[in-house]
Amino acid sequence: MQVAMYYNNRDIRIEDIPIPQIGPGELLVKVLSSGICGSDVMEWYRLDKAPLVLGHEIAGEIVSIGKGVDRYKEGNRISASHHVPCNTCHYCLNNHHTVCETLRRTNFDPGGFAEYIRLPAINVDRGVYLLPDEVSYEDATFIEPAACVLRGQRLANLQPGQSVLILGSGIAGLLHVQMASALGAGRVVATDIVDYRLNAAQRLGADTVIHAKEYMPGRLRQVNNGRLADLVIICTTATRAMEQALKSVDRGGTVLFFSPTDKDVTIPLSINDLLFRNDITLTSSYAGSPADHMVALEMIRNGKIRVKEMITHRLGLDDAGTGFQLVAEARESIKVIIEPHNISA
Repeated sequence: MQVAMYYNNRDIRIEDIPIPQIGPGELLVKVLSSGICGSDVMEWYRLDKAPLVLGHEIAGEIVSIGKGVDRYKEGNRISASHHVPCNTCHYCLNNHHTVCETLRRTNFDPGGFAEYIRLPAINVDRGVYLLPDEVSYEDATFIEPAACVLRGQRLANLQPGQSVLILGSGIAGLLHVQMASALGAGRVVATDIVDYRLNAAQRLGADTVIHAKEYMPGRLRQVNNGRLADLVIICTTATRAMEQALKSVDRGGTVLFFSPTDKDVTIPLSINDLLFRNDITLTSSYAGSPADHMVALEMIRNGKIRVKEMITHRLGLDDAGTGFQLVAEARESIKVIIEPHNISA
């Protein structure tokens, strides 16, 4: 089979490797749609593991079933989690499934930018999601990122009527815009440095959009009844945005660090002014649990999260390199999807 082998963001090679052989409890899935995630182009995180086949936002069709699997059958349309928790460790039992050691060790074989993947037995046991007829394969590539966003807002304890500032309107930011609206936020404000993405944020439900170069806390007060934001969500790696976030959160509010930074980045933090006097909560979020995936799937199915409008590029496997460049440039693209069996996309 063919795969898009990652060497770096500018070097994606189409290579031939054997179709994985499945064992008991496993599934072989024909990958029909696979989204490129922003984390796929974080070179500081990826290069020491290269070459490898990336891709974790997948949807496809089951083509072969291992011995002992009775919940699924050939031809089922599915999505799947690439990381799954053990459900029994200290972290899982305390509702922190995404820091479980098992979750961090599990993965697809080889990765979603391939014609076929093998789902290990543990993934089959707790990380496969049957797709309703009304959810297309490309829609289903949003289940994993939407699950991450859902978990982030849940950990940040977003309450109906609260104001939300989202710094960065790439795919994660746009999902946060829609999720916050779906969960009853009172006002949603989004920023970005690219007008194309600001227009997308407005189209997808942001009440106010502000160009990041013009943003300052005073602008937020102007559109938010004189107040700063109850919840600030950082969806960009820009250090300046993180500093802005700390100045934009209202008393009693929360800052959610959703996106990682470049390697070894630090920011100044005033303990007295920010935390001691103002009851500010700083929190972070990584990945999503299987339960988050199931809720995300339902929100996509019922239209609470409008995913089709975020797809800007559909490419065949042979154009995966172009897709990586589009995502790395982060300008006039939002969601780039690879279709491994569509060579003429």
